[in-house]
Amino acid sequence: MSTPRVVHTAAELRSAAAGALAAAGTAPAGARTPSLGLVPTMGALHEGHRALADAARAGNDVVVASIFINPLQFNDPEDLRRYPRTLEADLDLLGAAGVDLVFAPSEAEVYPGGAPLVRVHSGELGTRYEGASRPGHFDGVLTVVAKLLHWAQPPVPARFRAYFGQKDAQQLALIRRMAADLNFAAEIVGVPVVRAQDGLAESSRNVFLDPAHRQAATVLPRALFALRDRVSAGLPPDLAAAAALVEAEPLVQLDYFDVVDPLTLQPLPAGDGPLEKPGLALIAARVGQVRLIDNLTLVPPAAAVR
Repeated sequence: MSTPRVVHTAAELRSAAAGALAAAGTAPAGARTPSLGLVPTMGALHEGHRALADAARAGNDVVVASIFINPLQFNDPEDLRRYPRTLEADLDLLGAAGVDLVFAPSEAEVYPGGAPLVRVHSGELGTRYEGASRPGHFDGVLTVVAKLLHWAQPPVPARFRAYFGQKDAQQLALIRRMAADLNFAAEIVGVPVVRAQDGLAESSRNVFLDPAHRQAATVLPRALFALRDRVSAGLPPDLAAAAALVEAEPLVQLDYFDVVDPLTLQPLPAGDGPLEKPGLALIAARVGQVRLIDNLTLVPPAAAVR
């Protein structure tokens, strides 16, 4: 395991990435276009982040991870204050994954004039589901991701990929739309959800769950798996029954539970028949004082054999 180089300014990031890419482009492996993979994070890393870093390492010559707790993403100042800060452990995880560079900027580096007056607007897609519960959240996400994509864009001819977890499905959809609509050069790569042995999706917020609430939280993946099994068998999703399973858990307060189009996140028709095309089940709930989200792809038999 090697320790990744840590840089703190955008200028240092550009210089270090350019040097690493130049070395990769002249390596004996061949005269080919080198590639850079970016893994944006807010720290407090877990196995889900490790999967992002592993995917970036497998597909690129140079891997950069960012660690920045973005204040624009937090509606509640107390939530921002409580967010785990574990830089040394994060560097160990990234080093074990073979990350080359870690960009760990200060808030003043990212927002030198304070909170930006102009931000990337997430549009109508950013007002539903997570956006309804956290107004302005996705504007904050897209604003900082836009900055990171600009700063990490290779200054030499190179392929550029950025890796995001499928667990944050709405975030991933919005970042893909931003990259396409605003002509970013980065290829946006989604990495599947990583789950613990009890089925719970890996999340930095899981550390706030005590044993009783941790056990209660497993009703979220169980409800998702129940939907998946029905759809895989060619049966109607029966969203109401799956939601009732969650609502029967006294420590869990359901926020939303829906089946949507994976690309647009528009709700799929809630008829009595089976799904005609793949869907994405989205769920969010508060478990005690901790808000958790999860999702699962639903593939009907006809779509699975295509």
